[in-house]
Amino acid sequence: MAEVPAGMPGAADAAEAALAHGFSLSAPPPGFADDPAPVWAALRRHDPVHALGPGVLYLTRYDDVLAVYRSPHVSSDKKKEFAPRFGVGTPLYEHHTTSQVFSDPPLHTRLRRILMGAVNQRAIQRMEAGVLTMVDALLDSLADESAPDLIEHFAARIPVEVIGNLLDIPRDERGPLREWSLATLSALEPAPAPDVLARGQAAVAEFLAYLKDLVARRAAHPGDPEVDVLTRLMQGDANGQLSEKELLHNCIFLLNAGHETTTNLIGNGAHALMTHRDQLERLLAEPALINPAIEELLRYESPIQINNRLSTAPIRLSTGEVPAGTYINLAIGAANRDPAEFAEPERLDIGRRPNNHLAFGQGAHACSGMNVARMEGRIAIGRLFARYPAMALAGGPDGGPERDRRLRFRGFRRLPVRLG
Repeated sequence: MAEVPAGMPGAADAAEAALAHGFSLSAPPPGFADDPAPVWAALRRHDPVHALGPGVLYLTRYDDVLAVYRSPHVSSDKKKEFAPRFGVGTPLYEHHTTSQVFSDPPLHTRLRRILMGAVNQRAIQRMEAGVLTMVDALLDSLADESAPDLIEHFAARIPVEVIGNLLDIPRDERGPLREWSLATLSALEPAPAPDVLARGQAAVAEFLAYLKDLVARRAAHPGDPEVDVLTRLMQGDANGQLSEKELLHNCIFLLNAGHETTTNLIGNGAHALMTHRDQLERLLAEPALINPAIEELLRYESPIQINNRLSTAPIRLSTGEVPAGTYINLAIGAANRDPAEFAEPERLDIGRRPNNHLAFGQGAHACSGMNVARMEGRIAIGRLFARYPAMALAGGPDGGPERDRRLRFRGFRRLPVRLG
């Protein structure tokens, strides 16, 4: 991260203001992907409702982000925004304008009702024993790796297996799922390169072809809708069934949402605890802190960094009124480090209370799978350090930990460790 020039306080303040006013998501300052906190602090102080361009804002204060989440005057529909980016009718456009996360009522209400029924608390309780068994098996195999990478060999495997189990995807057919998910979501970056878009288009097309075949097989041999989410989605509910397009794209959405959030939660959380040994020792001494620890890890290193809305009527924010038709980028990570809401926000405190973070959003579009992610994170991180309490970061054959360079999502590409 670029340093503020030394000198008189006035010079430092001017440099910080310049950093804030010049901020761009398409060309962020050096070091932003590794440590965005100084830029967020500058923005909150000098330009909290920052114009990225005409009619496009980036919000960094907690109260502003929360106000937009709770406002009835915002839309999540992305047809107008995604048409020039992806091309109307392309696989990426069809996916990202049909999935639950980028839709408005009545479609959003119908999709959310059916999906929430598939991942309710009773369903999560049924899943927990299987997740425990899977995590323990992964921890066993981690010891057999000559150069264990906590992302490749642990964190990324858990959500793929969980979603694979939910949809009852045969185990030998799960190989491409993670790469399909990464390619589809990378196309949502603020300024995706042409090759990123091409990989995303191909990934959605390949995933759709696979799902059509899987759905045909499931129609011939339905599963138990109490445990097989694909069968449940195919059956619909008392209010009707999903169309084929809605069904297929929301199966992709389930994988994407579950994979990205949980992989990043586990990877970020493990890294944060290894680099804050006092908090790791505290958790090892008090395992009952695992639930507030997960909430703090979600706040401290939010897996999803940016959410988006389009204002449909004027909205009042801290610096004034935002007109209708404004594209609003919600900086979740910045809001979760706002000192106006969180005491000592740059300090990791696994016992933090209250902790009203925004990692899963708020309002009608709050993440429908948040409690699945919490359950996976609680089991994965708790069991990981119970098994390997002396685990530490390592160099690895390709170097040390490497951050994912994407800005919408915060995680690691690689996280080599020594198990101890």
